[in-house]
Amino acid sequence: MIWWHAVVITVAGVWAGMINAVVGSGTLVTFPVLVALGYPPVTATTSNAIGLAPGSISGAVGYRHELRGQRTRLLRFTPASLIGALCGAVLLLSLPADAFETVVPALVGLAVVLVIVQPKVSSWVLRRREEREQSGAAEAAYGGWLVLGLIFLIGVYGGYFTAAQGVMLMAVMGMLLNETLQRLNAVKNVLSAVVNVVAGTVYAFVAPVNWIVVALLAVGSVAGGLLGAKVGRRLSPTALRAVIVIVGLAAMVQLVVRQL
Repeated sequence: MIWWHAVVITVAGVWAGMINAVVGSGTLVTFPVLVALGYPPVTATTSNAIGLAPGSISGAVGYRHELRGQRTRLLRFTPASLIGALCGAVLLLSLPADAFETVVPALVGLAVVLVIVQPKVSSWVLRRREEREQSGAAEAAYGGWLVLGLIFLIGVYGGYFTAAQGVMLMAVMGMLLNETLQRLNAVKNVLSAVVNVVAGTVYAFVAPVNWIVVALLAVGSVAGGLLGAKVGRRLSPTALRAVIVIVGLAAMVQLVVRQL
């Protein structure tokens, strides 16, 4: 590996770890970087999932104070994310590599759209919560089978392609659960970590993986996860989303060009 490739991958890992802790969708930074450096999309996805898993864990640890009192909620939601991640990983490994390369531009596009609309979704969630409070309507603490089913489906998506699963989780939990967004963000970090760890473990044994890339992303994402949990909330969410959108759009163009 060329030395400057290593530097670029590590820096991308730091940025992705920070973004994952604060907003989600750090994969939209690291995945395009790996593809741009010449790694096949499937190898980029599997190496990325394993490499960012430690950063997801550090981000969850950084939000440990917001997790207090949510043990029951995590015990309900974690199995859904775990099983979903297994299904998504199996789906990625079962389908031909050509199928993934064909669908991945659309997945990147979906992730970019979710990142763009996230502020509107968050505003809608807050308005909906205020309206319910004013009307005296009760909101669910755990959301029942609907929330579990949606978390499972997001886990499947995350096990197949991790980008923007955090945005999806925040949208679902924010709309259907009675909790503050910061505490839901803490839950999101834990569930995302579960998906990344489970999918990464599967990939480590049966998928094409570049372990040098994994090591560089792991080091960078751990630092980024801790940094994001400590100072990321002071950064402009608009600036973070802008970087994600720009890199994601560049990735879409690059992936489409590869298929021409």
